[in-house]
Amino acid sequence: MENLVDYHTKRLYELTARGGLLSIAGNCDMKKNIIREKTYAFAVLIVKLCRKLQEEKKEYVISRQLKKSGTAPGALVREADQAESKRDFIHKMSIALKEADESDYWLNILHDTNYINKEEFDKHIGLCLEIIKILTTIVKSAKTSLRV
Repeated sequence: MENLVDYHTKRLYELTARGGLLSIAGNCDMKKNIIREKTYAFAVLIVKLCRKLQEEKKEYVISRQLKKSGTAPGALVREADQAESKRDFIHKMSIALKEADESDYWLNILHDTNYINKEEFDKHIGLCLEIIKILTTIVKSAKTSLRV
């Protein structure tokens, strides 16, 4: 069974077919700025999508779950900026990664049950997978620097 990092890296390139979506080279501060911007933008998109699902499709259960998991990474990334230690930072970023992965799951459910069309799905899943890739890189890098 593939690990979570390999799985999402593979899916990122398969689903977006854009490769090199962004440069995550550079120092950790640059990564955090990118991830803060991306997770905030994703949260806004998710809130709007959930509102639309509730108003137009009368779908409340999955949209509520998606709203929780889709807004959590941004809040956790902000919390990580105030981490008390490197381990605390890694822990918060790891939870943000899990929440982003859960958002991927709910978006796929909504798409596969025809609550959202392919265009909406592609817009949301592309950003979700970018966030997963960035968070994966941040967590791996922070764990590596912790061991050194």
